[in-house]
Amino acid sequence: MNPEKVVFGFFIVLALTLNFGFFVGEIDNPDHHHVYELFAVVVVNLIATLLKFGDRTQMGAVLLATSLVAVMQLLAAALIWAVVEHTSGSGMTPAMMASIVSLSGGAMLANVISVVLLVIETVMLRR
Repeated sequence: MNPEKVVFGFFIVLALTLNFGFFVGEIDNPDHHHVYELFAVVVVNLIATLLKFGDRTQMGAVLLATSLVAVMQLLAAALIWAVVEHTSGSGMTPAMMASIVSLSGGAMLANVISVVLLVIETVMLRR
């Protein structure tokens, strides 16, 4: 067993599961989506992205691309959350929460693609 592959797979799957946990709930209800959970999703996705930089294969390039998409959408969601909470006078509105959760959903789709590609790559390995 290759410990590097275990860590790599762990962070890819953890990124997906944390993102799913943030995404689930009423899309416009801030009580169903916690800011610390979004923070955890961003951090784990950044770690997963960093782990993908060493792979020089075509599959590695596609995995890196999906991870970069997820990180960009999650950072946009975090930026919207920060702007809404700290600069707007109205605070978190249902429309803004829906935008944040929608961006998280796009990142989750990118994470699903990463996990599917990882499974495909694993199945294609021959001993």
